[in-house]
Amino acid sequence: MGQPTFLLFTLLLLLLLLALCRGQRSNLDAGRPSCDGCDLHLSCNCSCGGFSRVPVVTDRALTLDLSFNNITMVTDVDLTGHRPLRALSLHGNRLSVIHPSAFDSLWSLEDLDLSNNQLTALNHEWFNKLGALQRLNLLNNPYRCVGSAPVFQGLVRLRRLALGGPALEEIKAGALSGVTQLDELTVQANNLQRYEAGALAYVWPLGRVSLSLHGPFFSNVSLASAVLRDVSYPETPLILEDLHLIGNQSVQPFRETARRRVRHMTFRNLSTSDEAVVDILVVFDGAPLTSLSFDGITLTGEGRWEKASQTDHRSIDEFFVRNIVVLDVFKFVSFLQLQFLLQYPRKVSVINGKVFVMPCATSGLLVNLQYLDLSDNLLTDMTLVETLCEGQSKLKDLRVLNVSGNALKSLSTVSWLVANLYKLTHLDISRTAYSSMPQSCTWPSTLRHLNISGAKLTTTTPCLPPTLEVLDLSNNDLKSFTEALPALRELHLSGNKFMRVPPGRLFPSLQTLSIQSNTLNMFSRSDFQSYERLQNLQAGQNKFVCSCEFVAFFRSGTKEGGGVSLTDGEESYVCDSPLYLQGKPVGQVRLSVAVCHRVLFVSVSCGVALFAGILVFVLLWRLHAFWYLRMTWAWLKAKHSSRRRRRLREEAASEALLSFDAFVSYSERDASWVETFLVPELEEPSETDEDSANPRTPRPLTLCLHKRDFLPGQWIVDNIMSAMERSRRTIFVLSENFVQSDWCRYELDFSHFWLFNGDGGGEPAILILLEPLSQDDIPRRFCKLRKLMSSTTYLEWPQDEERRGEFWRSLRNALRGEEEED
Repeated sequence: MGQPTFLLFTLLLLLLLLALCRGQRSNLDAGRPSCDGCDLHLSCNCSCGGFSRVPVVTDRALTLDLSFNNITMVTDVDLTGHRPLRALSLHGNRLSVIHPSAFDSLWSLEDLDLSNNQLTALNHEWFNKLGALQRLNLLNNPYRCVGSAPVFQGLVRLRRLALGGPALEEIKAGALSGVTQLDELTVQANNLQRYEAGALAYVWPLGRVSLSLHGPFFSNVSLASAVLRDVSYPETPLILEDLHLIGNQSVQPFRETARRRVRHMTFRNLSTSDEAVVDILVVFDGAPLTSLSFDGITLTGEGRWEKASQTDHRSIDEFFVRNIVVLDVFKFVSFLQLQFLLQYPRKVSVINGKVFVMPCATSGLLVNLQYLDLSDNLLTDMTLVETLCEGQSKLKDLRVLNVSGNALKSLSTVSWLVANLYKLTHLDISRTAYSSMPQSCTWPSTLRHLNISGAKLTTTTPCLPPTLEVLDLSNNDLKSFTEALPALRELHLSGNKFMRVPPGRLFPSLQTLSIQSNTLNMFSRSDFQSYERLQNLQAGQNKFVCSCEFVAFFRSGTKEGGGVSLTDGEESYVCDSPLYLQGKPVGQVRLSVAVCHRVLFVSVSCGVALFAGILVFVLLWRLHAFWYLRMTWAWLKAKHSSRRRRRLREEAASEALLSFDAFVSYSERDASWVETFLVPELEEPSETDEDSANPRTPRPLTLCLHKRDFLPGQWIVDNIMSAMERSRRTIFVLSENFVQSDWCRYELDFSHFWLFNGDGGGEPAILILLEPLSQDDIPRRFCKLRKLMSSTTYLEWPQDEERRGEFWRSLRNALRGEEEED
C-alpha cells in the first residue's frame, strides 16, 4: 500500500471514528434536558429548574449553577467536554452517586460546591484530575468519617475547604493530607465523637478557621481541646459556632487557644452565663488576645463579672458584639464595675443590641476609644445626648462614630454633640429619620467622612461641613445639590431624584461620583468638563435616552485629558428610549450618521439635492427637455381631439372638409410681410393670372391665418391641429423671428407629425426664407426644421423686385400642383 493510499485510509478512519463519537454523544444527550440560562458572560444559571439529571448546556460555559434541583446522580459523561468550566455548584440537590471519573474533564475547575446532598462517603477519585481546584465545599452530607483515604491528595492549589455536617462522627489522621496551605478552613462537627490528634494539623499557612463543636464542648472536653490545639495559631482568626457555655468545665478547651497565643477570636450563636463569661476572662488572663467578637449571643446572667476584675486584658484592642439578647435585661447591672475591661479597647461595636442609652459614666470609662459603632439600636436624640455626655468631649480620642439605623431626627443635635470631638474624622448617621437640614451647623474641623444616606432629606443646605472629603447622600429624596465643597473627593448620590449631574465647579477636587438609580435621562462629555479631577463615574441603572452624544460618551469611556471611567459595569447602562432601543445595552447601540448629525445630514442632503436638482434642471434646459415635454403633451392632447373629431365625422358619414389651400405658420414679428405681401398676392386675383395663356382662369388661393381664422374660445393647439387638418399644405415663413417663436416650433413639429402619421396625405411642407438662413444657423433643437431644409426645396424671398414675380409663380405652382395635374 502506497503512502498516499495509507494517509487517505487513515483520514477516512478518523472521520468515521469522529462520526461514531458524535453519534454516541448525541445518543447520550438525547434523554437529557437542556438549560438555556446562560448569559453573555457564559455564566449558566440553572438553579431551581426542577432537573433530575445534569442538563445539557453550552460546552463554552465558564460557570454552571445547578443548585436546588433534584439531581441524584452525576455520570461519567454528564460533564464531558466542559474543559473551560471554572465554577460548578450542585448545592441543595439529592446527589448520592458520583461516578469516579465524573469530573475528570474539568481541568480548569476552580470552585466546586457539593454541599447539602446525600453523599455517604467521599471518594478521592473524584478530585484526581482537578489540579486547578481552589474552593471545595462538602458541608452537610451524611458521610460519617473523613481521613480514611487521602481524599485531597492531589489538590495542591486548594485554598478554601469546608467539610463536615450533622453526620460527621470521626476525623482520622491525614484528613488534610496533600493540602499544603489554606486561606479558610470550615469544619462542622457538632456530633464529633472520635478525633485522631494531628488530623487537622500541619497545614501552614492557615487562614481563618471556623469550627462547629457544640457536642464536644458539652460532653467531650478533651476532644474539643485536641481539635483547638491543631488549628490554633497566633495569626489565624478562630471562629467558634453553636456553643453553649455554662460552667467552668465548658470553657476549658480555650486554654489551648490561650496557650497557642491566638489573637483573634469570634463566637457565633453563643449562649452563655455570667459564670462562663468570668471563666473565659480568667482563661485569657494575660493572653495576647487583641480582638474578641460575639455575633449572635444570648446572656442568661445579670452582668456580674466583677469576679474577674483582677485579670489582665490590656491587649484587647477590639470588642465586637452583634445581635445580642439579654434575657434579664431589667436585672442587668451597670457597666461601671467593668473599668478593668473597658479602659483598654480602642474599637467597640455594639450592633443591634436593643441599646437605648449608654450612660455618660460608662462612656467615660472608654478612655482609649477611637472607634464606636452603636448602629441599629434604639437611640434617640435625647438618649444620644446622654451617651455623648451633652457634648462635653468625654471621648476625646474618638475618630469614628457610627450611630446609623437609630431613631434620630435632629441633625443639628448631632452636629452640636460632635462639635467638641476634635479628632473625629468619620461620622455615620445613615438610615435615620432626618427629613430636613438646618441652615448652619457646627462640626469639628477634622471631619472628613460624612454618611447621611437612607434618610428622608429633600434639600441640602450650607450645614454640610466644608472640610468633607467623602459625602454619602444616597437613597434620599434630593433633586439637586448646590453646596460648594472644595475638598470633596467622593460624592455618592445614588437612589435620589436627580435629573442632571450636579455642576462640577462646586467640587474642584472630586475624583469619584456615584449617581446611580436616579432619574437621569442622559449625560454627555460637556456635563463633566467642569469636573477638573473626576476619574470614576458610576451612573448606571437610570432611564437613559440613548442620544448620539450620550452613546458616544459611553462608548469612549474617557474624557480627553481627564480620564473619566465608567466603573459600574456596562450591564447597568440600558436604553429606556427611543422605543426601538428600549432594553438594549448602551454599549451595543450603533446610531447612524443621519440620527447623530441630523442638522448637518439634512443640510448636506438638501445641498446635494439642490445641487443635483440645479444640475439636472440646467442639463434639461440645455437639452430643451421641458419644451419637448410641453410640446409632446400638447400634441397628445391635440391628437386626442383630432381623433375625436374624426370619429364624429365617421359617425356622421362625412369626409374631411379641406377649407384652405394652405396653413401659414409665421412669427408674429413677420406678420407685416404676410399681410402686406403673402395674403394679397395669393388670395386676390393677379394680372399675371388673368393674362395667362391658360384657357381656364385660376381661382384665388385661400390661406389659414391664426389671427384671422382661428376660432375664438378654443385651445390654441386644437386650433392649430384643426387648421392643419383643413389645409392641403403648410407654409412656413422662416426667419430669425420664426426660430425664436415657441408656437412656430409647435406648428413645425405638428406638421411633421401630421405628415408622417398618414393624415397629411403625403404633402410636404413649403418653406419660405425671408432672409438668408442656412442649416447651420438653425439651432440643434430645431431638429425637424433642419431635417426639412436638408430634404425639401425651399423658396427664398428675393430682395430684388424684378425677381419677385418668379417667386410668386413658383409658390402658386407649388400650392396648385395637384390641380394642374388634374
